[in-house]
Amino acid sequence: MTNEYAIKAKGLVKVFGDQRAVDGVDLSIPKGMVYGFLGPNGAGKTTTIRMLATLLQPDGGEAHIFGHHIVSEAGKVRERISLTGQYASIDEDLTGMENLVILSKLAGYSRKEAKVRANELLVAFGLGEAAKKQVKKYSGGMRRRIDIAASLISTPDLLFLDEPTTGLDPRSRNQVWEIIRTLVKAGTTVLLTTQYLEEADQLAERIAVINKGKIIAEGTSRELKASVGAGTLHVQLDDSDQQERAIHILQEKLQTSIHSPPEGGALTVQVSDASLVAKALGDLTNENIRVSDFSLGKPSLDEVFLTLTGEKAEEKK
Repeated sequence: MTNEYAIKAKGLVKVFGDQRAVDGVDLSIPKGMVYGFLGPNGAGKTTTIRMLATLLQPDGGEAHIFGHHIVSEAGKVRERISLTGQYASIDEDLTGMENLVILSKLAGYSRKEAKVRANELLVAFGLGEAAKKQVKKYSGGMRRRIDIAASLISTPDLLFLDEPTTGLDPRSRNQVWEIIRTLVKAGTTVLLTTQYLEEADQLAERIAVINKGKIIAEGTSRELKASVGAGTLHVQLDDSDQQERAIHILQEKLQTSIHSPPEGGALTVQVSDASLVAKALGDLTNENIRVSDFSLGKPSLDEVFLTLTGEKAEEKK
């Protein structure tokens, strides 16, 4: 039943002019997990989230949030969700405390209750000492934390997090990760879009990859990695001028596609049968193609993304 899921979507479609930005998306997201939503620029991630958050009406299909229809019961949906975008949505000229008090009042808290709630959030997010500072004086990590805090004035059952750690240093990113884990432990479901595949690997129990408006893969991180082969072979050539010959030999021996930059002699190969790797490297040696380094390991989520979409992770949002 739909109320067993935080999100249940079937055949969602959104059309802008002659472009089908979202083209039949199905999602089944159980309650109480982090669900990763990945895809390159223009894949349809943000449009899908805007429909689920009742900000856009779908042109086809339907979706329910905790059993409530996103169109006919939009008000009930909005009572249970919160959306945090990629960029801060708070007033930078106000202090952290002032921002959260105002938002608390807008959410229906009394003046006294608003101050209590604002203080609770500032302390919980490690911003107590910065409560009286203007937000424009916050560091990047502090700005992201207060933006997430603002979306939790009334703790949502479902939180849409769009690129929550964009531009943050590793320490600040880890702090945001801990906040997300704490929210999920408390029962909140999180739909996470991110440009950092390591982030999805760390946080998401399940991941959907969307490309050109369609879901092209879905599963756990381990399942997605297994879907692209038994392993990944990385080869670095001594002479980049030999790259084309090396690609031809490896493709013939391993019967798979090879990803390589225009120059530099670095090759990445998804391998379905690891036993063929030694023979393939031997063929390179027999052809006097010198290999300065090679390694064989399990595919990373970045390599899964590259294989599925044909785009590098850093090219996506």
